[in-house]
Amino acid sequence: MRIEGAGAIVTGGAGGLGEATVRRLHAAGAHVAIADLAADKGKALADELGDRARFVECDATSEDSVASAVAAAAEAAPLRIAAICHRAGEAGGRTVRADGKPHDLGVYRRTIEVYLVGTFNVLRLAAAQMMTNDPNESGERGVVVNTASIAGIEGQVGQVAYSSAKGGVIGMTLVAARDLAPAGVRVCTIAPGVFLTPAYGSNVEAIEAEWGRLVPFPNRMGRPDEYAALVQHIAENSYLNGEIIRIDGALRFQPTNPPR
Repeated sequence: MRIEGAGAIVTGGAGGLGEATVRRLHAAGAHVAIADLAADKGKALADELGDRARFVECDATSEDSVASAVAAAAEAAPLRIAAICHRAGEAGGRTVRADGKPHDLGVYRRTIEVYLVGTFNVLRLAAAQMMTNDPNESGERGVVVNTASIAGIEGQVGQVAYSSAKGGVIGMTLVAARDLAPAGVRVCTIAPGVFLTPAYGSNVEAIEAEWGRLVPFPNRMGRPDEYAALVQHIAENSYLNGEIIRIDGALRFQPTNPPR
């Protein structure tokens, strides 16, 4: 897939992994729609990047909102790249707390709605738009890159809602890739480990001390541009399809985070 001149949409594009992906795709020559609810940050990023960047307000859980954002992203150039980069949220707690109180069902539903339903909503609508494109010389019309987490494979204590949602994203990847194969639309999912983004807070030294030390090598947290570089590679490498790709420095989550 040639990025230069292609249309792209990045949900969660106003910060963290999404912002790094916006910058990376824009630098490679794409026309990028920054889709997010954080209007101030999104507009500021679009203004900074200038030509070939625009902000579109988008709620990933809303069919109408995503449909409008996808249509806007396809205005400047055929939409060929969709990167779904919803940012991390509350873990939600244990299935049943030590005091006997069960997990809040509303928190569980909201977590599934944002991370799993929201991801599928963007995936299906972006793919439908991509199917209207003319195929390139290899028959490809587009690529969708989801974001899961290694928590979707080996979640820690207190992550049952988040792990359920991210595990669902992992589970849909191969099926969606097979569904969309006849149309020449690829689907891959990145499963990041611990990445230094605003979701962890602003005290960088404390965050690195807690999480970076757990990563075998490099012995640090991931950098958002390392995630974005993988998005770019997936877009450019047409033989990557239906894959779950971990990017975690060989980290494997244990049941709990060991004390410092």
